[in-house]
Amino acid sequence: MSRTGRLFLLMDAMRGYRRPVTAARLAEQLGVSERTIYRDIQTLSGLGAPLEGEAGVGYMLRAGFFLPPLMFGADELEALVLGARWVRRQGDEALAQAATSALAKIAAATPKDLRDDMAETSLWVPLGVSQPDASDAFVRPVREAIRYQHRLRIRYRDEQGAESERYVWPFALAFLEGKRLLAAWCELRGAYRHFRIDRIAAAVSTGERYPARRHDLLKTWRSEQGLREDS
Repeated sequence: MSRTGRLFLLMDAMRGYRRPVTAARLAEQLGVSERTIYRDIQTLSGLGAPLEGEAGVGYMLRAGFFLPPLMFGADELEALVLGARWVRRQGDEALAQAATSALAKIAAATPKDLRDDMAETSLWVPLGVSQPDASDAFVRPVREAIRYQHRLRIRYRDEQGAESERYVWPFALAFLEGKRLLAAWCELRGAYRHFRIDRIAAAVSTGERYPARRHDLLKTWRSEQGLREDS
């Protein structure tokens, strides 16, 4: 691999991390020595790349930096297509259209037009998986409330069919096999609660930001649930 190609791969790898990543981890990921990573980081910094960090702590690309995508490998391409096809089966029309649009943009932005390769990928999500139902109408308002950190007013049915109205602070939505599960802080219970989307009878955003940071809610919830934080 040429040095230029390695520098692009390094920046592409760093773009995948939201927090500083160590030279050791980058070296393992790219199959080179730590010394090479340090040397390449110095080169990139000298060329004006917006890098932050230091040895022993880690490095990251400053937010907002755009790097055109590189050519995708066969496994990367199949992962993208399979993921997009799975999303299209989740019943949220807006998200399904976004997945299709994203794949088209990826195909057009690479050095080689990949539309034919994507169309011929033989990995499929069966039609019988995650068929849409009436509750899917609430997936989009829930997603948007999470995105904008808005309080959400919902009418919810429990296992016995009893309804209650609640104000919740939504911060995560899990797409399970055939079900969607909302994680939120419930004002009524004063605690974290999980709500099945198919048991929501109504969902309306208040348009008001809830008095907490979504990141903080997510971090505390992960700790309570014993879940590993994403890289």
